[in-house]
Amino acid sequence: MPLLGVQLHIGDRHVVMDNGILQVTLSNPDGIVTGVQYNGIDNLLEVLNDESNRGYWDLVWSSPGSTGTTGTFDVIKGTSFKVIVQTEEQVELSFTRTWDPSLGSKLVPLNIDKRFIMLRGSSGFYSYAIYEHLKDWPAFSLDETRIAFKLRKDKFHYMAIADNRQRYMPLPDDRLPSRGQALAYPEAVLLVNPVEPELKGEVDDKYQYSCNNENNQVHGWISINTGVGFWQITPSNEFRSGGPLKQNLTSHVGPTTLAMFLSAHYSGEDLVPKFEAGEQWKKVFGPVFMYVNSVYVGDDPLQLWEDAKTQMMIEVQSWPYSFPASEDFPKSDQRGNVSGRFLVQDRYLSNDYISANGAYVGLAPQGDIGSWQRECKDYQFWSKADEDGYFSINEICIGDYNLYAWVPGFIGDYRYDVVINITADCDIDMGDLVYEPPRDGPTLWEIGIPDRSAAEFYVPDPNPKYINKLYVNHPDRFRQYGLWERYAELYPDKDLVYTVGVSDYTKDWFYAQCTRKKDNNTYQGTTWQIKFNLDNVDHNATYKLRVALASATLSELQVRVNDPKANPLFSSGLIGKDNSIARHGIHGLYWLYNVDVPGGRLVEGDNTIFLTQPRGASPFQGIMYDYIRLEGPPSSTSGK
Repeated sequence: MPLLGVQLHIGDRHVVMDNGILQVTLSNPDGIVTGVQYNGIDNLLEVLNDESNRGYWDLVWSSPGSTGTTGTFDVIKGTSFKVIVQTEEQVELSFTRTWDPSLGSKLVPLNIDKRFIMLRGSSGFYSYAIYEHLKDWPAFSLDETRIAFKLRKDKFHYMAIADNRQRYMPLPDDRLPSRGQALAYPEAVLLVNPVEPELKGEVDDKYQYSCNNENNQVHGWISINTGVGFWQITPSNEFRSGGPLKQNLTSHVGPTTLAMFLSAHYSGEDLVPKFEAGEQWKKVFGPVFMYVNSVYVGDDPLQLWEDAKTQMMIEVQSWPYSFPASEDFPKSDQRGNVSGRFLVQDRYLSNDYISANGAYVGLAPQGDIGSWQRECKDYQFWSKADEDGYFSINEICIGDYNLYAWVPGFIGDYRYDVVINITADCDIDMGDLVYEPPRDGPTLWEIGIPDRSAAEFYVPDPNPKYINKLYVNHPDRFRQYGLWERYAELYPDKDLVYTVGVSDYTKDWFYAQCTRKKDNNTYQGTTWQIKFNLDNVDHNATYKLRVALASATLSELQVRVNDPKANPLFSSGLIGKDNSIARHGIHGLYWLYNVDVPGGRLVEGDNTIFLTQPRGASPFQGIMYDYIRLEGPPSSTSGK
């Protein structure tokens, strides 16, 4: 049977794209997806919701000078509708909303053009948007922007975001006060009387399903009874902020599925782009693909996840798409490529160069070393080096960039100091790039793995009252609710003491330096100790303590040596708004501190380093360590 061409039906209030596989209905001129008809089901979206609350682009914005990450929530409604492309092969629709000064502060000062595309023979539809801030427009902050789809709760009960992260989910009704009990923050709810009795006693929290950008390519829902799947596929991270390790929401109870473009989750205000008055800016978010699939009666509906992963790979390999009509979306011939080999030089580990196996190498806007993780206005292009350190970054948009990198297993960040100019069809071979990670002397001892995560440390079992069954005996056991409370239970009176050579960081180093809850519902800061023995000390030399943090939330790190009451040898000051402890994130933004330890502070024999996080206003303040190392003086030959 020949594939039907794409049909377009335009009415006063609605526009329908139909390719014979599915029909997508959009409100006219709002550009909100009100219906997805597929496989004999009249609407996959939640028919109980108002039409404006089914499938939509939204944003959160705030006025200049606002602090924090909250602001005005705006479901972006177009004011004019236009057909951009209409052929048998493709339909592309545009729903625009323009801003002018007479609107004042009623709307975000952006021109927004939302596009929707349907192709012949395609089991799904695409969406992207062009945001533009013109030169003479006022300042503002863009706290968040995304696409949200709310599916039918009577059909979609099974959610999948990874091979080992999928399950039958609670119903939205289970989160209501009659059936659920809100916990320490409203997103976390204990299911006390759920519709499905086997879910009783579980915690539902959308942050338990967060995902790093690098892994956040396909997620969605399966309707087991009808054998239908609805998936959100993001084929490229180039338009997402914060780099490959930035975490974003995926799918969660609703049933809801999200395409997150900009957010401050696991980073705080650092990843809120702030636009100055008169700052010109334009960015294309997307396209992303909303994919629907089905199985034959009698087949296993969980095959739909496998098929969705296959479709994701097809979309990734098709990037950049050739079909978007906007000139603001660069096609492949308007992009360039960069390749090379990344090596590490650490003379205390090897006299030879070390292949940067698995290095993250990327092009991002010009900035300081490591600035890419806080960059949130423009495009970033990342790849991972192979086991020999060879990397290839492809399909980079035209422009000037810095090349940045970091290597799992080594601390610190790399930046290539010469600006890289990408032109159309360029193919730049960088040759060998050599990173010399921070190092002054031999390793006397180390704790953890330098990989920007606290996952290797001791993650306790959750309180039996607050369990998500998905994460029992799971590699991501840190995603359980309430783990921060376990610290005070494990250390009711005295804080953690770690003895080098005796303790095991996988068992004896708690995953986060949390506050301790007191009997009167107040919290206090904590001081951890690292005890170690030195056979000989050069009292005239300088030792170096490297402290890499995987996350910080309204915290301060103070370092003292051998005298817990002395003035700190080092203080970070107040740092971090990641909220990773509350949101089960195991990492947020990366911090590296290099602390000089005078040899005169050390003694031959037993020594102690005191790590104090003194701030204690809430249960969610604290630090996650990535890695700690003490180096001897450069002349020393001890250590490894």
